[in-house]
Amino acid sequence: MKTETEGTLLAFLVLLALGLEPAVIKANPSNPISFIALSVFFAALILWTVLLTTGRFKEILEKPAELKRTFLTGLFATAIAYSLYSLGTSMSTAVNSAIITRLEVFYSLAIGWLLLRERVSGRALAASLLLFGGVFLVLTQGKGITPRKGDLLLLITPLFWQLGHAVAKFTDYSPLTIATLRNTFGFLLLLPFALMSGIQLTGLAVAEGVIIAATQALWYASISRINLSKATAILTPAPAVTIAVAIAFLGEKVGVYHLLGFLLVTIGTLLIAFEESGTR
Repeated sequence: MKTETEGTLLAFLVLLALGLEPAVIKANPSNPISFIALSVFFAALILWTVLLTTGRFKEILEKPAELKRTFLTGLFATAIAYSLYSLGTSMSTAVNSAIITRLEVFYSLAIGWLLLRERVSGRALAASLLLFGGVFLVLTQGKGITPRKGDLLLLITPLFWQLGHAVAKFTDYSPLTIATLRNTFGFLLLLPFALMSGIQLTGLAVAEGVIIAATQALWYASISRINLSKATAILTPAPAVTIAVAIAFLGEKVGVYHLLGFLLVTIGTLLIAFEESGTR
């Protein structure tokens, strides 16, 4: 199988996993903090298995100073972000969760410009306005601004994902090692709060752990084979998968404003995805 085909198929697998994730979180019957802590634990367990069998763990011993950065990535992108994601989805809907968190592309532009000195074009700014418009429609449903607590948590979730990604960009470890340590530190940070809220193991926590590990491993494998812009573009319709699952299994209703918001978010993301990389 050609490298291009392999990378494309891997990206589509990530798309399916990302589309399922909000529905899995929404269906979770246990408390959100316990759920996400155990999910991250299972993700770390899976990734450590891969790391040890491939011998990549040796770079941790060779570059111990990089542990500080992976700790920060675990703090921002896993402990804080996934707590907000789990709590927000539990208080909102799977459909809202899938669409609102697509605002991650806007946060990546802002953080890239401020912290990484990446170039932001006029087209990227226009695309950001489309993203804002799409999320606004989902939040308001065409009425006055009456955001729910869950939606507000989902709105800031991508900010912490991107802060973690910005730190990871300066980390001198392989992507697999970063993903493994990110989830390891994330679990350790979440564990005290999970113990206080009461540990409740469910099959869905295991399923979410598999999704977290799979999306990170498959994503890194995909972008090693095809262009990042192409892989990102393939992931754009992930909310469509969530909408289908939410209707079929969760009984959620999807209105015209959800569909319009999803359309604007998709257009905005695609415009940004095909931007050429550059620095200021």
